[in-house]
Amino acid sequence: MVCLGNICRSPLAEGILKQKALDASLNWQIESAGTLNFNSGLPPHRFSQKVALINGIDINQKRSREFKSEDYLEFDKIYAMSLDVIADIKKIAGPAYDADKTALLLDELFPGENKEVPDPYSGTEPEFHDVYKMIAEACDRIVQKYAAPAK
Repeated sequence: MVCLGNICRSPLAEGILKQKALDASLNWQIESAGTLNFNSGLPPHRFSQKVALINGIDINQKRSREFKSEDYLEFDKIYAMSLDVIADIKKIAGPAYDADKTALLLDELFPGENKEVPDPYSGTEPEFHDVYKMIAEACDRIVQKYAAPAK
């Protein structure tokens, strides 16, 4: 899960998908990162922490980290929160960039529509609740899609 600073959207997405995977008895490795380096080591935004806790998910111990090209070796899927994040991922990853492994998170709900999870950083608490709901719906779809039994 990747956003710009790894303090608002992507730590929420990491926490939500970890909880949903756990609830579905899936042994997935899920992390989040940011494409900008100025937040490295910081905890999630206070509203991200609050909204997660209201929904039974504790992301308070999460610390931001930078996205790195090696993430393509470690993870099967890289979800970006917005198109500018995908552009940043391409620059950071260089030749390691893999378009088949990279997608907008909301493509899980709206394939091919390039819908983005809005960045609530400068917004109000209700905007963080809206973002939580969008991410949770996309994470439900991910669990349904990838946890489905092979046919």
